[in-house]
Amino acid sequence: MSAPKPTKTTAASSKSKASKKGGEKPAERVVAENRKARHDYEILDTLECGIALVGSEVKSLRSGRMSLDEAYGRVDGTEVWLLGCDIPEYEKANQLNHKPKRPRKLLLHRREITKFAGRAFEKGLTLVPLKAYFKNGRVKVLLGIGRGRKSHDKRQKLKSDTAKRDIEIALRGRRR
Repeated sequence: MSAPKPTKTTAASSKSKASKKGGEKPAERVVAENRKARHDYEILDTLECGIALVGSEVKSLRSGRMSLDEAYGRVDGTEVWLLGCDIPEYEKANQLNHKPKRPRKLLLHRREITKFAGRAFEKGLTLVPLKAYFKNGRVKVLLGIGRGRKSHDKRQKLKSDTAKRDIEIALRGRRR
């Protein structure tokens, strides 16, 4: 008996196998983004976590309705909660609807809670939701640990950002 001969693989077939095994990044659809958080806080670290929702909240999120403007995270014992997040009621869910500003539990592993959220107890640090998005059909929240900026820090950051933008525009114009 002879051993089976190895088959030749083409570049196209090897690419499709790589994408099936997780070679590509899964598609993310952003539902809400807290742009003001990056202005008001100096973000030190971020962590992706799940969120416990009811059905009408997910339906409302799929239509792109969510506000993270006044939201913040709070550690309560061994749990992390998202407070102040506004998900408007889903119109078609009449009696089975949810409260728009109810506290929502964030899903983290215990070691992530002790490591990540434990840092929030340091002086002047806050858990801030940066964005909410769908990833593989599940709602995820990007949570950041931020230190509040003073108004002069905000002005300084704005100056440096506009200077960087002007330099990039000048360099782009020079390349043409």
